[in-house]
Amino acid sequence: MNNALDWAFYFDLDGLAPADDVSEELVEMFRPSDLTVLAHHRTEPNGSHSFVVAHDVSATWGVPGAPQVVAMAVARDLSRSTFTMDSSYHAAAPFAQNWLIERGCPPERIALASGNFVAPADDLTVQVEQKIRMSGARYEVLDTCTSDFDPSETWTLAFDSGATQVPVRIFREEWDYNAGTYTVREGAFADVSAARSWLDDRPGPLPAPPEDRLDNGSALRTRVALARSASPSATPKAAVTGTPPAKPVQRPIQGRLL
Repeated sequence: MNNALDWAFYFDLDGLAPADDVSEELVEMFRPSDLTVLAHHRTEPNGSHSFVVAHDVSATWGVPGAPQVVAMAVARDLSRSTFTMDSSYHAAAPFAQNWLIERGCPPERIALASGNFVAPADDLTVQVEQKIRMSGARYEVLDTCTSDFDPSETWTLAFDSGATQVPVRIFREEWDYNAGTYTVREGAFADVSAARSWLDDRPGPLPAPPEDRLDNGSALRTRVALARSASPSATPKAAVTGTPPAKPVQRPIQGRLL
């Protein structure tokens, strides 16, 4: 499978003109050689819409901490020989998938292919990712950071409009490249200041959301055990603030080919 972005294969824009300035600018901005496709879907039978999740390798060398996963949506109007394109950058693939699902992509069609990518380390990771994918407009993303240095991680700071308590959430990904796996954990905080304090100091596992703490005892014990097993290591503040280490080592992020 060739995972490089091929405009003709994924978007089929031959003979079509951009319908607006934004679409034209996006086509000019993206360099296909910089984009590795992680998942894609094209609607049938007319093939009028395309959805793509890709990793932008050029982001590694851009602004420190910038998100590296891009979601792209194209709508083709064959009657007018035009197309519209929209895109959005995210720190983690589930947020990119959520963005595409909200724009009409069937959830099962935009899943990352199993076997070719870094795999979830446990069931809790799968559950948290599914929660993000199917959250609709529940989460307002306030900030993100991506570090592809050791330790490799991303975090997404978000406001949870569906939470009745501690509505500020951190979703943190961390990868174990030796094992070929990654973990995702959710933490709940009363406000942004408390969340940022955790990111700065990393005093222990992310505090579990109240809705998880109210689960039955067995589920709670399982979640706590999983969270402790993936307790964050002492992360240099450079990785959190986006300042790269003196000698960066380029690493693949979640969803990248093994």
